Amino acid sequence: MPFTFTPYGGLEGLLLVEGKSFSDERGFFMESFRADDWAKAGLPPLLQDNLSRSRKNSVRGLHFQVPPKAIGKLVRCTRGRVFDAVVDLRRKSPTYGKSAAIELDDAGNRMFWVPAGFAHGFCALSESADMAYKVTDYWSKEVDGGIRWNDPALGIKWPVSAAEAIVTAKDQALPLLSDADSPF
Repeated sequence: MPFTFTPYGGLEGLLLVEGKSFSDERGFFMESFRADDWAKAGLPPLLQDNLSRSRKNSVRGLHFQVPPKAIGKLVRCTRGRVFDAVVDLRRKSPTYGKSAAIELDDAGNRMFWVPAGFAHGFCALSESADMAYKVTDYWSKEVDGGIRWNDPALGIKWPVSAAEAIVTAKDQALPLLSDADSPF
């Protein structure tokens, strides 16, 4: 069951990853990941799985890890529905500072590949949403970074206002892109 890898959002490296899902009277079956398809697409090995659960209007992000432990993420919504957003932080990229967004849900077999050099975040649209991440390196507090989720310069059309959003104090205190020194 091969996966397809389609460029997404006009930002180099972002991919919509789609696989097949087979349904019958019992429910469905799908392969959620295949290392051989991943390698054939020329993508880096994935080393760690993470899972988060968020209640409606929760915003997580926009996060990244700095080099030398920068990470790429293969993200999937396994329960509910989310608005997923990314920002290109690669200074030499023609799309530096540009954003892209996609809605992900638990129907079908769609994932979003976010390479290293991007900040990533999401907002739970359903009452509860689970996000699964496969990442290219291990999480490390020492290299954890981010930019403010609602920075107007990013042009992200979040589905919640700042007043409605449930955001940690840590994420709310992240710098605006103009105040951040991108490590990429």
